[in-house]
Amino acid sequence: MMPGGLSEARPATEEVQKIADKVRRQLEEKTNEKYEKFEAVEYKTQVVAGANYFIKGAGEMTQLLRINVGNGSFIHIKVFQGLGGEDDLELTGYQTNKTEEDELNYF
Repeated sequence: MMPGGLSEARPATEEVQKIADKVRRQLEEKTNEKYEKFEAVEYKTQVVAGANYFIKGAGEMTQLLRINVGNGSFIHIKVFQGLGGEDDLELTGYQTNKTEEDELNYF
């Protein structure tokens, strides 16, 4: 994948769920909601600063995640992962009122 390009959508992994869980509180504060369910379904990545995908501590990356929050509702979130890896995560955007059919696109 070229730096700056967005990857194809992939099914969420245990690692992706951990990232989602770490920014859940940030999202709940921003949306003023408490989500009973918070399951990562799929994700895309965008490598920035010329880093290789998912090598912890090797570079910065942005990830887009589709989150199932229950009752047929989904949220798309954008998470920036800095050089500190999983200890350096920031929720940088979100889109509510999504469905399972809505494509995960860069926003």
